[in-house]
Amino acid sequence: MNAFAALASPRRREILRLVWRGPQAAGDIHRALGDVTFGAVSQHLRVLSDAGLVDCTRQGRSRLYAARRDALGPLRRWLEAEWDHALYQLKLRAELEEARRGPRAARRRRLHRPRTSEATP
Repeated sequence: MNAFAALASPRRREILRLVWRGPQAAGDIHRALGDVTFGAVSQHLRVLSDAGLVDCTRQGRSRLYAARRDALGPLRRWLEAEWDHALYQLKLRAELEEARRGPRAARRRRLHRPRTSEATP
């Protein structure tokens, strides 16, 4: 998977943001996210690692994950600007909520919208 595909997921962008400042253990990342299983965090970390966006090093029984900032190239400036922006957190929460509900919920919302009636005489 390439970097663009890996960063298409709002959850993976949030994980990358968490390890941007310095190495984090997978358990710490899991606790910071709060609403996702440890297994899901591990899968996201694997995708980020396979895309070359994070490095994993062993420290005792733990694995520490750190962002490979140089691997992002021009995406680095965009990500840093997005993370600094106050609306990023709101956008992230909305994307995560939509992803959590799944495509069926979005479809149901579209189907159950009240229809506007045509002009009445």
